[in-house]
Amino acid sequence: MMPVRRDVHPHLPPARICDWHERGPHVTHFINALSIFFPAGERFFMDSVRNYRDRVTDPELKQAVAGFIGQEAMHTREHILYNRLLDDAGLPASKLDNAVAKLLNLLRKVLPKSWQLAHTIALEHYTAMLAGGMLADPRHMGNSEPGYRQVWTWHALEETEHKAVAYDVWNLVMKPGPYRYLLRAFTMLTTTVTFWALVFVFHVRLVMADRTCRNKLTGFGSVVNFLWGSPGVLRKMIPEWFDYFRPGFHPWDADNRAALHRIQPLIAEIEETALRAGASTKAPPIRGAA
Repeated sequence: MMPVRRDVHPHLPPARICDWHERGPHVTHFINALSIFFPAGERFFMDSVRNYRDRVTDPELKQAVAGFIGQEAMHTREHILYNRLLDDAGLPASKLDNAVAKLLNLLRKVLPKSWQLAHTIALEHYTAMLAGGMLADPRHMGNSEPGYRQVWTWHALEETEHKAVAYDVWNLVMKPGPYRYLLRAFTMLTTTVTFWALVFVFHVRLVMADRTCRNKLTGFGSVVNFLWGSPGVLRKMIPEWFDYFRPGFHPWDADNRAALHRIQPLIAEIEETALRAGASTKAPPIRGAA
């Protein structure tokens, strides 16, 4: 699939930032915690691919890389705005975002470019798995507040559209053999531990900082059910996670491109929702979006 940069700006009602998901604030903040990773994370992804851009000579892959970078830049912008709503609600989004940025800046300094790209393809597989599960099962978002449901659906569709780009660059620039496989497998294992540990900490920080959230401790049961019960967001990812360790793995082995027909209707829905709320369909200019 050829990724295309789309200038999309869903309307996110600020008053709903702490309780926009139909399953309540604890599930809301689990997904909000994921948003905190995206501004710094997407920049890291773009830089990891840019490091090898001069070695991409195939016209189709060059176009795909340009589309990948364009899409990730739009995601960065929208999640900066999303995370500002968390800050405005008194939650520590900026502090947590800074922690992610410091960690990734450290990786830029100490890791070879090939290792940076290896972390990128592992995390891109995570975003692809989360996106694929969300697109396949409407219970992930259900009847949640439209603007937030739309921003995550748009993000999921574009993550699906470009899910193989970084991996195709990896296969191009890394010499086939045991080292390439072992590095890919090792970084997936380390990324899994680090990423989910941070998600857990960030989720708890958001819930505990939310003064409007009741049943702070007992409410975590709703998240456990969401992730491992019904719809089982993480439980259903397990086969795809193991599939990553297959020597001949490729992201499009899980072929869910049929979902991409939803992109244009969703963009029309996003614009309609914003206009109905009297909001702009254009994002304000901000730093750090490109």
